[in-house]
Amino acid sequence: MKTHLSGRNLLFIGTMLFGLFFGAGNLIFPIFLGQQAGKNLIPAVIGLLITGIGLPLLGVIGIGLTRSAGVFELASLVSRPYATVFTVVLYLTLGPLFAMPRLATTAFQIGLAPFLAKSQQTWALLAFSLLFFMMTWGLARNPGKIMTYIGKWLTPLFLILLGSLMAFALFKPLGSFNVAAQGAYATSPGLAGFTEGYNTMDALASLAFGIVVVDAIRELGVTEPGQIATDTIKAGLISMTLMGVIYTLLAMIGTLSLGKFHAAANGGVTLAQLAHYYFGNFGNALLALIVIIACLKTAVGLTSAFGETLHDRFPKLPYAGLIIFACLVPAILANIGLTQLISYSTPVLMLLYPLAIVLILLASLSPWLGKSRWLFAMTTAWTIIPAVLAGTVALPNDLLQNNFGHWVKSINNLLPLANLGLGWTVPALIGLILGLLGQHWQKRWRHSFS
Repeated sequence: MKTHLSGRNLLFIGTMLFGLFFGAGNLIFPIFLGQQAGKNLIPAVIGLLITGIGLPLLGVIGIGLTRSAGVFELASLVSRPYATVFTVVLYLTLGPLFAMPRLATTAFQIGLAPFLAKSQQTWALLAFSLLFFMMTWGLARNPGKIMTYIGKWLTPLFLILLGSLMAFALFKPLGSFNVAAQGAYATSPGLAGFTEGYNTMDALASLAFGIVVVDAIRELGVTEPGQIATDTIKAGLISMTLMGVIYTLLAMIGTLSLGKFHAAANGGVTLAQLAHYYFGNFGNALLALIVIIACLKTAVGLTSAFGETLHDRFPKLPYAGLIIFACLVPAILANIGLTQLISYSTPVLMLLYPLAIVLILLASLSPWLGKSRWLFAMTTAWTIIPAVLAGTVALPNDLLQNNFGHWVKSINNLLPLANLGLGWTVPALIGLILGLLGQHWQKRWRHSFS
């Protein structure tokens, strides 16, 4: 039995965790931020890093500090029924019903669609999504090999390919950093970057991937809970440092690209322009490979986490059957009504995200605040109502064109910071104060009768 991970294995775990997080969205949105921020790049990137890597890092740290095996155990500090519902909804949303279909579609649209005529794309997407999720299923069949597949193979290959493109863009720049900022980045770049990072939803992913990291550490022979917690936190620091460096470099490349190209509607367009500019037709193939690998490794991690977590929670559901479900459903959804699917899943994300942030912050502060049921349940209870309001307001407009919809919007608008999507923060703070008071009174009551 090992007492701790070697530096080499810790690096592999950290690389694996980075690979799980860093999908196509993480690749293209810093480019877009860089184009929008212009000369205000530094405050914009700082805002991005606070939420884009700060919250996910706190999620990993929270799992480590509370010595939880995953999101269910962490959410059980609120209550077990709540933990069951939260865990199932989280994994269905981040897995087969939303994130995974989008991974396949994004990989196809950026990686392969530019090579095909419009008339070929429908059938090509069907073939690609089936192949993509067959590969995902094959790599996720053995969860004990996830570290090898992602940490030792896919992520290093991804970094080499991406690094070659970034090196050309940085050492042969197309422009300068002295360009005008646009939109919100002209007036409040730090807040705009902060909001971009908040919208990545990586905080949710940090809870979802916790079980993969813990299991990978156990596979390497570390079984003592305290050491597993320590190694989990170290792996989180490695992965988020790497992610922060790449976010910053990609944002810089986005700003520099304005010397040659106009600001694009999204970072994927700019990335394709840069790849073609520096490498010609080979650049298109290079970008296709980068994006497909980025999406594949995240899909494998989500599939494995989905199967392991739900099998642990519901032992009668076999891991093999769960990952078949996790790959079959998105293979279908990637082809039919993805835009509509996204519009209906956004409300679920708006509901989940406040609850996840509260859970992450309470877990991260547990060495100082404690882990009492009073504290976790009260703070969560005060967060649920504004989270439900935010989720309801995010429903498609055609569902809100009635008296109920107008009433919900008016109630939501009464909350401080609701216009920033942060209407849950003040109620959560009230719940935290009440939870701390309840925890204090509970301790006094127990002490008086002991």
